[in-house]
Amino acid sequence: MKRPRQKKQRSPKQKKFLLKKPTGKQIGSFAMDQLYFLLGSCCNAAALMIFALPNKVAQSGVSGIAVIINHFFPRVPLGVANLALNAPLAVLALVFLGWRVVSKTVLVVVEFSLIVDLLPRLIPFTYTRDRLLATVIAGALYGLGSALILMRGGTNGGTEIIGRLVRKRRPDISFGRVLMVLNYAIMVGGAFALGNLGSVIESVLYAAVMLFLCYRVVDGILYGVNQGKMFYIFSEKAEEIAKAVIEQISRGATILRGKGAFTGEERDMLLCVVHRSEVAPLRRLIKEYDPHSFMVIAEAQEVFGQGFSKHE
Repeated sequence: MKRPRQKKQRSPKQKKFLLKKPTGKQIGSFAMDQLYFLLGSCCNAAALMIFALPNKVAQSGVSGIAVIINHFFPRVPLGVANLALNAPLAVLALVFLGWRVVSKTVLVVVEFSLIVDLLPRLIPFTYTRDRLLATVIAGALYGLGSALILMRGGTNGGTEIIGRLVRKRRPDISFGRVLMVLNYAIMVGGAFALGNLGSVIESVLYAAVMLFLCYRVVDGILYGVNQGKMFYIFSEKAEEIAKAVIEQISRGATILRGKGAFTGEERDMLLCVVHRSEVAPLRRLIKEYDPHSFMVIAEAQEVFGQGFSKHE
């Protein structure tokens, strides 16, 4: 009589490295990531190849360095240069920041690099009639593409990776300041590469307009729908103001009990979040009930819940 086979016991280390079968939800999320990354990369590539470069608008970021390399060494494709420049940065990010930060960025960089080199063959069209209009369209496309990528947790790589690495080493340095210095340095270098000394200032100014529009479009897509204003109101008539806010503006309010550090007196603080269009009516209402109140108005980057957007 044969003995029944005993299941081989796996060690804890072996169990740790077993790959779990992905669920339908994970597969769907991955497919949606790829769709957003592909559309975003197409928008960014179109902005670069169809509108920005033909009009000699200087570029920022690692793609800006790739443009300089391609200008002096035309045999090196732009996409290949961009991929080669991002590769060591991705390795550094993998070592110091972890694979979760790097994985989606690598996908975006590879897709963008491939599309940049394939786009002129698929769509041999460039717009050069109006340089300012081309700059505006490029900025809008860059903003749309970047927003689509950011919505799924990806980044465009390059200087963003450098910024994260610098922040890890020097937390006291502003992330935005690092990006600004790097991008403007690359942008000025690109302006010299794309034209003579006389056109450098003009090229940089057009690039600044393009970047400004890009960031505005990104903010508008990511936060525009859910943005609001947050009021902190210190008043002896907090309850009366809260009742008026509910009745006249149809907004909720929260009364918090606080204590002044200087006076030691206890006082009510009213917390209220409203849409931008409701800021002026609320200010008038507060002034009407208590003209001596202390009020702080802050930016609410995203607002979810009743009366605003639903939770994602």
